[in-house]
Amino acid sequence: MRKQTGKTEMIKLSSVTLCALLTLGATAAVARDCGPDALGVSRTIAIGPKGTAVGLQSYPRTLDLQDHEVVLTFDDGPAEPTARVLDALAKECALATFFVIGRNAEETPALVRREAAEGHSIGYHSYSHPANTLRLMYDDAAKADIEKGVAAVEKASGGKSAPFFRFPGFADTPELVSYLEGKGFTIFGSDLWASDWSPMAPKAELDLVMSRLEKAGKGIVLFHDSKAQTAAMLPDFLTALKSRGYKLVHIVPGAGETPVVDAGPDWTSTTEPIIAKTLAGKVKGAAAGDGHGHSHGDQ
Repeated sequence: MRKQTGKTEMIKLSSVTLCALLTLGATAAVARDCGPDALGVSRTIAIGPKGTAVGLQSYPRTLDLQDHEVVLTFDDGPAEPTARVLDALAKECALATFFVIGRNAEETPALVRREAAEGHSIGYHSYSHPANTLRLMYDDAAKADIEKGVAAVEKASGGKSAPFFRFPGFADTPELVSYLEGKGFTIFGSDLWASDWSPMAPKAELDLVMSRLEKAGKGIVLFHDSKAQTAAMLPDFLTALKSRGYKLVHIVPGAGETPVVDAGPDWTSTTEPIIAKTLAGKVKGAAAGDGHGHSHGDQ
């Protein structure tokens, strides 16, 4: 592991403090705003400072969740639908993790501050969400985009962001994974996704994600708070979680070991074939583009 810089050590220290603040904030929110029928948060998992990568769609390990436990994550915000996503979560005293695009944080810092104030964890999703993905950028350019995104989100959140990172389109590289892990970042893939980059009615999205969750039984779920259909679907999704006995788990930075479980010898990446197909024929070192590309595919 690379030697930690002074800045990284400061980030780690503030992350431990943030863990305590988020936990206290979540408890206060449930007691103040929500009735006994609210979904709430069943438990909190502390993510340790030693860098790792989790999420079975991309990595051969994931968080050690119990049956019917769910971690909610949202990518690509803040955007216009983000406020409605936050409203839905607040009504159920539910907490999530937002992987924020740095450029969007600069444009709408008030929403990032609201996420932090309401007890959500705030991670990073690069600065520009390059259309050709970080994988096709030269390492120095990709690292610069990542660091610029970290700085922008830290500033917008008032220093309340967490050392959590998700690659745009899940398109990582071994070098960038090692770089982030060496800085103490936990890299999050997902265990299942809602495919909400594809246009569909909110009811269709709800049926799709619930069918996948019922099959998996638990997991880190990926949504996009930039999608109006997801904002419209979310209240019914949270209701469905309650009615089907699912429990919400919130992730925060902590000082111990991250509880993970290995996938086993038969694990294969579900994202890698999609990424390879999406990026086929594109050239390493291509310009970042307009930042709106996705390589999740049409699943």
